[in-house]
Amino acid sequence: MSISERIRKNARLKKFFHWLLIPTNQARPRLWVRLFLNRFYHRKGRGVIIRHWVRMDVVPFNHFSIGNNSTIEDFSTINNGVGNVEIGENSLIGLGNVIIGPVKIGNNVILAQNIVASGLNHNYTDIEQPIHKQGVSVAPIVIGDDCWIGANTVITAGVTIGKHSVVAAGAVVTKDIPPYSVAVGNPSRVIKKYDETQKEWVKIY
Repeated sequence: MSISERIRKNARLKKFFHWLLIPTNQARPRLWVRLFLNRFYHRKGRGVIIRHWVRMDVVPFNHFSIGNNSTIEDFSTINNGVGNVEIGENSLIGLGNVIIGPVKIGNNVILAQNIVASGLNHNYTDIEQPIHKQGVSVAPIVIGDDCWIGANTVITAGVTIGKHSVVAAGAVVTKDIPPYSVAVGNPSRVIKKYDETQKEWVKIY
């Protein structure tokens, strides 16, 4: 049995190593993890720009990667504490975005400002327990290649947004969006699709 398997199976050891990486009741890893340990575990492509005021709540026990020539703008938060965060090539994570894994973002994706994409939900079903003591559930978010997500959009856990789709500003995406679609509203709905036979974007009534 490997060391990592032993740690996972031993609750006390797991708790101790988690404390070494992240202070109790916090999401931000310790400084030594951010400065040294993460460099050996995560992949950063060529030409990547991660601005100075980005909060990287990234730990080594889950995956983080960002492809060539992608950018994360200031005041964004990237958190892989409960699931992997993967960002493709030539993609832009705009000002003030919050990305909580598991989230997979494709190539050539534009995320505008103040977007929340969270693959995490808090459990709440037991009314005898405070919500913060009931743990979390996760479901991956997938944003396909060539998508454009408008400002102030919320993308909920388990949603897939298909290739070359557009989500209008302020939308709340609670269900999958097919490829080559335009979605608006709260909850979001598809109002246009690209028609391959007509070679144009067609309104849906």
